[in-house]
Amino acid sequence: MSEQAVSERVQVPQWLLQPELGMCPCGCVGKRKKGSYLRKTLNGGAGLLRQVMFSDDTARQDGLLQRIDPRVKFLAVIVLLVAAGLARNIPTLVAVYAVTLALAAASRLPVGFFVKRVWLFVPIFTGIMVLPATLSVVTHGDVVLTLWHWHGRAEGFTSQGLTSAGLIVSRVAVSISLVVLLTLTTPWVRLLAALRSVGVPRIFILIIGMAYRYIFLLLNTVTDMYQARTSRTIGAARHDGGARAFLGASGGALFGKANQLSEEVHQAMTARGYRGDAKTLQSFRLTGRDIAAALCCAALAAAILIGDRLLGS
Repeated sequence: MSEQAVSERVQVPQWLLQPELGMCPCGCVGKRKKGSYLRKTLNGGAGLLRQVMFSDDTARQDGLLQRIDPRVKFLAVIVLLVAAGLARNIPTLVAVYAVTLALAAASRLPVGFFVKRVWLFVPIFTGIMVLPATLSVVTHGDVVLTLWHWHGRAEGFTSQGLTSAGLIVSRVAVSISLVVLLTLTTPWVRLLAALRSVGVPRIFILIIGMAYRYIFLLLNTVTDMYQARTSRTIGAARHDGGARAFLGASGGALFGKANQLSEEVHQAMTARGYRGDAKTLQSFRLTGRDIAAALCCAALAAAILIGDRLLGS
């Protein structure tokens, strides 16, 4: 018998590879179980951890923005954020967003991942929040899409409201894109050291550094506690008083572990001479490339302001 025939005989059956046994692919047969909110939360935390690990990998690539000094990048992002905040025309912000996409591609960042990370969070929620402002009952103006009539007057979306909403959403999208570019192209430790070197208070650096470092450790602790309980549970999980009691006891135990961990970490840091400043193995040193990047940023900010004024006139 040939090796190909043997491999075909020992192939895993298709029904064993399905995620839910006894369910047809269309979902019309069988009963689909409702997922646990705790399991969904832990899976979301694990996905966040994977994204952070991916961000660390992209920050160490040999891209365009990865080669620039973190201090220059931080100040450049601040300047561009101010310029984008002063822009009053949507085409100007669209052009700035196109520049951020070009920078992401030049920095070897997956453009699809970059777009999803920006648009699946703040801009969408911002659009939902400013949606009432597009209606004529909030923002008076020329009705471009009639939804109803009130005392013989057309009510609906106004051009002034849609323009204001589009301006806010595009401004938020550009701002988030600039911040995401900074975080994805700069290692976290070097970013904290750059923030400290430009005058950010020491206590602020200490808090965000410790929170960023140990929140994933606590997340791993929660995952281990949940897996330990599920591995010792016989039958289907119940969402009753016992489950709520377990959740409360787990929260108390996690709080106790966090308190003990904070004391141990503080003692270990003070024993090693930590004084609140972020230290890196690589010292900061400005090069000609960093100066050129700063000049390009200043030119881009000036072009944003001048072009926006010309469009407005």
